[in-house]
Amino acid sequence: MDYWFPLETRRLLLRELTAADEADVHEYACDPEVTRFQPWGPNTPQITHQVIQNWMEQQQQWPREEVNLAIELKSERKLIGVITFRVKNDINRSADFGFALNRRYWNQGYATEAARAVIDAGFRSLKLHRVWAGCDTQNIGSYRVMEKLGMRREGCLLKDMWQKGAWRDSYRYAVLEEEWLK
Repeated sequence: MDYWFPLETRRLLLRELTAADEADVHEYACDPEVTRFQPWGPNTPQITHQVIQNWMEQQQQWPREEVNLAIELKSERKLIGVITFRVKNDINRSADFGFALNRRYWNQGYATEAARAVIDAGFRSLKLHRVWAGCDTQNIGSYRVMEKLGMRREGCLLKDMWQKGAWRDSYRYAVLEEEWLK
C-alpha cells in the first residue's frame, strides 16, 4: 500500500507532523475548552512532547493502522489541529477518524474541510467500504461537522465511556463508500 497523504485542500495541507509542530500542538492541547470532550488533556508541556515523540515514532512504520496528520493552514503556514485516521478492520474495509482543532480556528469550516479530504482519500485511495466517527452527545461542534459531511447518525451509545470522572454518552456517525462516491 502506498502513502495516501499528504493531502491538500483549498485552504489546508494535511501532512505528517514534525518536531517543529510541538508548540502549535501544545497551544490547542493545553486548552481546557479544546480538550473538554477528549479522553486526554489538558496537556502539560511534557505530555505534549511525549505525544509528538510517539507520533514521530509511528511515522517510521508503514503500513500502519493509525495515521495522525497535521492540519496546516496554508495562508499562515501554521498547524491549527490534528486529524487522526484509523483503519480498524481490513476485512470489512472500515476506518474511523477524529480531530482536535485550536479554538481560535473553530467555526470556520476547517475541521469539515480536513475531514472531507481524509474521508475522500479513504474511499478513493484505500478503497474502504465504511468510515465512521463518534463524539460526545454534548459536543455540538463535532457532530455538526459529521452532519455537514453527509454522515448519518446511526445511534446513541449510552454511558459508553468513562471520561474525566463521569460516564458520557456518544453519538455514532457513518458514511458508506457508495453514498460518498455518488
